[in-house]
Amino acid sequence: AMAAAAAGPFSLREVLDAFRRCVTEQREVLLEPYLSGWRGLIRFLQSLGAVFSFISRDAVAKVSLLEAHRQQHRFVSLQSLVQHELAAGPAALRARPDSGCRTVLRLHRALRWLQLFLEGLRSGEPRTSVLCTDAYNASLAQHHPWVVRKAATVAFCALPSRDAFLEIMNVGSPEEAVAMLGEAIPYIGDVYGITQELFAEHKLLDLP
Repeated sequence: AMAAAAAGPFSLREVLDAFRRCVTEQREVLLEPYLSGWRGLIRFLQSLGAVFSFISRDAVAKVSLLEAHRQQHRFVSLQSLVQHELAAGPAALRARPDSGCRTVLRLHRALRWLQLFLEGLRSGEPRTSVLCTDAYNASLAQHHPWVVRKAATVAFCALPSRDAFLEIMNVGSPEEAVAMLGEAIPYIGDVYGITQELFAEHKLLDLP
């Protein structure tokens, strides 16, 4: 049933449901719903057309890579993946461009940008290009080379209106979309916060 649902148009509900399932009572981040949530976010980005392709293409590659890690090692949580890779030693981890930790970190940074952007949409500021640029500057921009930053800010000028965004959410009226954003954002924020703490604790926030 999941596959059939995923084939239709994007709905914010799939992101909410996935991120709601992400965090266990022990504050572990479960990888399966995390990746499901990301697939939903990617479908959201793709439904906006080419504007976000520079981010969605990268996210698609990272999600597939992480899914492969998850299946190969049968990782259940983000914590188990980090522990497993740290066991090989920090030097070994830094030397691997395709490590699970590095892959998660790239998604983690993009998740922050999306979280800030969704919060902006919810806040009611009508100029989506301003919202998106502010969110980007406060998150991903610092990790992108100048060329990408320039291209991104130009692309954001072509964004659809706030109403169009709320319609793309596909959960009913604009009011319903705003209400569901209000429900989804804390779950996304929770996952972001736990990941940030975990990576800070193991000094992984600047993996090359």
